[in-house]
Amino acid sequence: MVFCRRLMRVVMREMFCEYGGDISLLNLNNVILYMEGKMRPNLFEISTKELSQDGFFTWLLRWADPENKIHDQLLNECGVDFVKLLIKEGCGDNIEINGINAKRQQDNIDISVEVNKDYFIIIEDKTYTRDHPGKLRKYIKKASEQCENDNRKLVCIYLKTGAEARSSLKVVEKTGFKVVGRSKLIEFFKKHNNISNNIYTDFVDKINNLEKAEKAFETTAIASWDRDCWTGFYHFLDTNMKNDCGWSYENNPAGGSLCFYWNFFKLEEEYKLYLQIEHAKGKSGKLSFRICDVHDKLKRKDVRTRYSDIVLEKAERNKMEIAKPSRFGNGNSMNVAIVKTEDWLGNNDETINKENVIKKLKQYEEFLSECIKEIA
Repeated sequence: MVFCRRLMRVVMREMFCEYGGDISLLNLNNVILYMEGKMRPNLFEISTKELSQDGFFTWLLRWADPENKIHDQLLNECGVDFVKLLIKEGCGDNIEINGINAKRQQDNIDISVEVNKDYFIIIEDKTYTRDHPGKLRKYIKKASEQCENDNRKLVCIYLKTGAEARSSLKVVEKTGFKVVGRSKLIEFFKKHNNISNNIYTDFVDKINNLEKAEKAFETTAIASWDRDCWTGFYHFLDTNMKNDCGWSYENNPAGGSLCFYWNFFKLEEEYKLYLQIEHAKGKSGKLSFRICDVHDKLKRKDVRTRYSDIVLEKAERNKMEIAKPSRFGNGNSMNVAIVKTEDWLGNNDETINKENVIKKLKQYEEFLSECIKEIA
């Protein structure tokens, strides 16, 4: 049975990759459980693309129209409250609704909503991907022109059900979009938990399952962390680290990695030293001291050797568990020293002690700061 389940995971992942699906390990587990007859099928665990999410939110917004109250009063009330939430978040207004016109993919905007004759909401709807600020500003410019012609007030919402770094969301907000994230959506849906419509309950279950999957890092043995666990862990670090930090998925020839990076220090010739945690196949949990912005290929070997020697010599003096990498690499960004997973995060069979991990990472921050002072 265990072998069969593993085989099913492989087959399902290949299928979804082939057809461009964006599906996490949790999604695959749910599909497998469904195929084994152990759970009710969930539309949004199978249809995982952002277009499906666009469809759900457009569907919910259309329920806010007063004419739809006769079909399902509870869904109408939920739709009305959702529109009010978006307008409240977007511009602070409290309104009554007497007309809704919600559309998908108008002028390349994910969702656009005309509310009464007074408001125009544009929604950029995201799961795991991000948008370039220039693209968001272009949407605002186009919508602003339309609002000026129609004498409407513009509301711009960045609707995010997946996790995204705070630094990235701050860039979004600088464009003029207001962020409505998963935690706020979960809070909203809790107020409308008496709806039995399958489309609605499937979507609510989907984002609740995602929330649980990302929080599972708190109770799962470190060796068993999947990408959702690492995402939840990075989100935890993102809200608890004081220094400049960020995290993102990085494509590379080895199959990609999920990286958390912080504590940047500028050096000579605009190089930067910083700390990074990496989750990737075969090296999950590696903590690295790295140098980046080494654009001159001819200088890379000398630069990485110099700063590696500085970090490793000080680590030896301080008797810290910081080691030389098995290989340095020769890119714009390179490791100069590493810390094994068990030395900062915990042993494979342990669950995380969040307080101890933060304390340990702070020690590496202070160590790197001391290294910079010696360099200066």
